[in-house]
Amino acid sequence: MEFIIKLANTVLQPLIDMGAAPLMTIILTLIALLFRVKFSKALEGGIKLGIALTGVGAIMNILTGAFSNALGEFVANTGLNLNVTDVGWAPLATITWGSPYTLYFMFVILIINAVMLVMNKTNTLDVDIFDVWHLSIVGLFAMYMGANLIVTTLLVVFIGVLKIINSDLMKPTFNDLLHAPDDNPMTTTHMNYMMNPIIMLLDKVYDKLFSWLDKYDFDAAKLNNKIGFWGSKFAIGIYLGIFVGLLAGISVKEMITLGFTAGVCLELFSVIGQWFIAAVEPLSQGVTDFTSSRFSDRTFNIGLDWPFIAGRAEMWAVANVLAPIMLLEALILPKNGILPLGGIIAMGLTPALLVVTRGKIIRMIVIGTVLLPTFLYSGTLIAPFVTETAKKVGAFPADIASNALISHSTLEGPIEKFLAYFVGRASQGDLEMILYAVIALALYLALFIWYAKEMKKRNAEYAAKKAK
Repeated sequence: MEFIIKLANTVLQPLIDMGAAPLMTIILTLIALLFRVKFSKALEGGIKLGIALTGVGAIMNILTGAFSNALGEFVANTGLNLNVTDVGWAPLATITWGSPYTLYFMFVILIINAVMLVMNKTNTLDVDIFDVWHLSIVGLFAMYMGANLIVTTLLVVFIGVLKIINSDLMKPTFNDLLHAPDDNPMTTTHMNYMMNPIIMLLDKVYDKLFSWLDKYDFDAAKLNNKIGFWGSKFAIGIYLGIFVGLLAGISVKEMITLGFTAGVCLELFSVIGQWFIAAVEPLSQGVTDFTSSRFSDRTFNIGLDWPFIAGRAEMWAVANVLAPIMLLEALILPKNGILPLGGIIAMGLTPALLVVTRGKIIRMIVIGTVLLPTFLYSGTLIAPFVTETAKKVGAFPADIASNALISHSTLEGPIEKFLAYFVGRASQGDLEMILYAVIALALYLALFIWYAKEMKKRNAEYAAKKAK
């Protein structure tokens, strides 16, 4: 096992050190070349993907920073004192990639993906290897709680296999949301979509209790067509920015600036979403040519980072509505220790809400409100682990008191963090925790199996509509 860890770090560490955008540029270019895409076109697609990832990251930083500052004012005005500082995703990615086990987990998942492809258990080639840190942090937390490497590896593989299967299940829905043809290869294995099963369960509950609210729902694009600018992404951002500004009690000038910032960010997300589509066009054609000549009965998908769906306005509108809701929940939830600032734009949840509800905004807000505490409690749970690890690898933020705890309020995979907790504790021989771990894993798997059946029904409906 130690040999595998050293091998993974030796081979992959230089690539990881380059960062997400350069890494994905190289990976997409090489994969396109493997599918015999002309070098200039392959490189063009890779560069476009790197630009798109950089663009999304820059806009996310602007949006998160603007809202964090405003809500920081709110906290200062109310004198609140929650003991876990929300530092956002970047420090957590840094500490995760600072562990030699992350590259080991990546190596294992790459092998698992290859085996699943060969055995025809998936049609998705996962190229979003940088974001394996979301899965790695689950494994690292399990080890922190007491699991050995073998148990941890089994947990990581278990979740990793389900993530890959989920990418196939979601593919037709992505085509529908993007109005893309069947030969569009884009899907994702991103951890935030592992919230889909529980969202679908709550969506079924919503059908039973609140389906009458659907008549009040609206389509952001259709609303824009009907009322023009006042229903645009620009306008939605301005409305939400002003609302948060009022909550924070900032000046009129700052409030207007916040509104304009939110408006331009929502609009730019839509523009950048198109860059992802353009980036995979050369690879898409290469994959189509390859499969048509060698696998006439099979098509292959490419697992990208989640933002290729970022052009849907519903996701950002709901994220901005959920921001103040999450803040209020953080204030009243017992045992919560984290104040959402760095993760106030809930990207760990809203993409999954979009996929399951297919853009029904009221459903997204209601279900999102119910699920936000899961993220807050998960962030609180892992805070000691994150803080201790950050100090070990020198990634603890310099502007935060040394005795403070740090975490992330909307880190992807909150349910998986609880699985890691139970598995880690169970590994120490605690019979009660062993029982909890078995029950938690069984429920997790059972819910995913049910969700998979529901998604297959949905996908059959898509196919039937196209057949007509």
